[in-house]
Amino acid sequence: MLLSTSLILIVGMSMGGICKKIKLPSLLGMLLTGMLLGPYALNLLDESILGISAELRKMALVIILTRAGLGLDLSGLKKIGRPEILMCFLPASFEILGIIFLAPKLMGMTMLEAALMGAVLAAVSPAVVVPRMVKLMEEGYGVKEGIPQLILAGASVDDVYVVVLFSTFVGMMQGEGPSMIRFVNIPVSIILGIIIGFLLGVVLAYFFERVHIRDTSKVLIMLSMSFLLVVVEDGLTTEITFSALIAIMFIGIGLQKKREVVAKRLSLKYGKLWVAAEVFLFVLVGATVNIEYLGKVGLRAMIVITGALAFRMIGVLVCLLGTSLKRKERIFVMMAYMPKATVQAAIGGMPLALGFACGDTILTAAVLAIVVTAPLGAFAIDLSYKKLLSKIGKGE
Repeated sequence: MLLSTSLILIVGMSMGGICKKIKLPSLLGMLLTGMLLGPYALNLLDESILGISAELRKMALVIILTRAGLGLDLSGLKKIGRPEILMCFLPASFEILGIIFLAPKLMGMTMLEAALMGAVLAAVSPAVVVPRMVKLMEEGYGVKEGIPQLILAGASVDDVYVVVLFSTFVGMMQGEGPSMIRFVNIPVSIILGIIIGFLLGVVLAYFFERVHIRDTSKVLIMLSMSFLLVVVEDGLTTEITFSALIAIMFIGIGLQKKREVVAKRLSLKYGKLWVAAEVFLFVLVGATVNIEYLGKVGLRAMIVITGALAFRMIGVLVCLLGTSLKRKERIFVMMAYMPKATVQAAIGGMPLALGFACGDTILTAAVLAIVVTAPLGAFAIDLSYKKLLSKIGKGE
């Protein structure tokens, strides 16, 4: 495990640095490191670290979501309103509909199998999108118009919506009817996540005001509470649950509202933690990619993914109708809502594990979606944000 950890950090950071030097997103180098070191290539990563890969990836997500909450300016979101709500589910719905339309014709799948594949592919990746939106907020690009805030919040809720749809379609594949309570749980879990997270943030603000401890200790307390939220959500067996990832982001928002100075200091601490967490996240996502499946993927799967992305972009465009955003800003939002990685890596193999006939095809499409859209989406964001978004002035 120690050797695996050192390889992940040394090779991952080196490959990320090389990609940065040649003007490519550093995550591409980290993904390639995972694919290279993983069980489907050189097999240099120990089973002990691969066994806790999902937990390590979740820990990295917790770090970046908390950092996002600590720096999220909600005033920009208040100006947007309706489009923000639509961004949480409409682009994903459009993409799923696109796959339901294309996959049966091109890949010989049934409508239900296509819907299941759509639920796997439709989630935007917070692992790719969130750190980039945090960077935009720190540099002041698009902040006045609320663009990074819009994308950040939408991407977090989008995943909840898609995972609920996935579990519904799995149930239907296993002979269960569509459960109404699962669809009711979507808005309920989001609202409960917001309330729980915000209240915890406020409680922490008062606690930090009365108990004077080092900022490092504050970060450890916040991390512990965030991990507990994830454990509680995973352990719930009730029909109605809450979204732990949204709650984690709102801990930062609650703290920021009551103790902004502390929130800014802690955001810097989380930024340092993210340096290592980012490497682990993307290298371990890369390690889940089965290179053999990539060789089997034909042109048809690529056409389905490309067509689905076109449907997704139309969905984003519909969400932004009636807003004051300029054409170039709308183009940026459409591109920023494209990357896929985390959810696809987490649930892409489930249909195959459950023994569904379409499992192999879905896993292959999920792998291809990660390999194509994660670096492409990150590259599009990194390359275009300075050209397409306006920067807020120092005095503003």
